[in-house]
Amino acid sequence: MALGVHLIATGRGVFRVLNTMRSIIAILIFLVGTVGVSFGQTSLSSLSGGQIDVQGQRGKVVILAMGASWLPLSKNQADYTNVLAKRYSGKDVVVYFVATDSTNAKSKNYATNADIEKFVAGSKLNVPVLRDSDGVATLKKFNVDQLPSFIILDKQGNVSGSAFGGIDPKFDITVPISKAVDRLL
Repeated sequence: MALGVHLIATGRGVFRVLNTMRSIIAILIFLVGTVGVSFGQTSLSSLSGGQIDVQGQRGKVVILAMGASWLPLSKNQADYTNVLAKRYSGKDVVVYFVATDSTNAKSKNYATNADIEKFVAGSKLNVPVLRDSDGVATLKKFNVDQLPSFIILDKQGNVSGSAFGGIDPKFDITVPISKAVDRLL
């Protein structure tokens, strides 16, 4: 009881405890759940205008880093994405950054390809960048409720586990993602 009163009184302690609990719960949910939801026939546009069929990557594990050019945490996500791409270079793993910025000028999360290219250059992102032109279709398909997030697809194109959501600078999210990817290789 005294600890609870102290944590409530300090305010910061509660915030730290909640962040730690959130991270632990997210890791446990991902590690326990290997759902196997099919990705389907969804293709995403590359910045160069071509279409990438993520399901067409059969035989490879696919890591989708889902973020947005307007989101400050996506710059941190870019660092983690580059680490994962380097770690799995030469292996049966493909890493993409999926920009959820809408192509609809009337949307509140609208961005041009030039805006996204500026984000890519500024964050030194070293992986292919795909666009969800709707801005939310891919998020809905994977039941992703926060940005930034990471999704892993197994070698058959099925979602493996739950999304890794949120970025905490004090927690290296590449560790649980790597464990999940290594199990699929």
